[in-house]
Amino acid sequence: MTSLKQLSAAVAIALAAGSALAAPVTYNVDSSHTFPRFSYSHFGYSTQLSSFSNTTGKVVLDAEAKTGSVDISIDMKSVNTGSVDFNGHIQGEDFLDTAKFPTATFKSTKVVFEGDKPKAIEGNLTIKGVTKAVTLTVTGFQATPHPMMKKPALGANAFTTIKRTEFNAGKYAPYVGDEVRIDIAIEAVAP
Repeated sequence: MTSLKQLSAAVAIALAAGSALAAPVTYNVDSSHTFPRFSYSHFGYSTQLSSFSNTTGKVVLDAEAKTGSVDISIDMKSVNTGSVDFNGHIQGEDFLDTAKFPTATFKSTKVVFEGDKPKAIEGNLTIKGVTKAVTLTVTGFQATPHPMMKKPALGANAFTTIKRTEFNAGKYAPYVGDEVRIDIAIEAVAP
């Protein structure tokens, strides 16, 4: 009987130790697989789609505690509208003003979980030196070992909608849509 009690105690200690050892994992953003995109109405004729090709940052996830954080930096000069001329135009003072504000950032304040997966990320978005609270709705999430790198990895898709006039980028509004949808596809890998 004593050995059964000792075995039970040993199992309980091992489980508790396993829980205590679980810790947050920090992931570095994989810039080659992370692309923020934005879309807006162009005079009602079409929805224009553009992206940024240089994004860096970190994601911290504690799956057991259901907590996390996201810290992203977007190189605004890496904008890709599909036209070299328009890339330059949209970087001008009336829009992104990349000469004064070369970087946009998103820093989370809270990650909201539904079950084992994040469903929303609340945080502060800074564009052109203006910071506004936004909520990213997570539409897809996966955290599994990377099949090629054999390291912990995660990926997600999320979106939010902002008004560009609130970020001092409102030229031609409302003819060119004030409402801008931002989508991000992100992948990140532990070091």
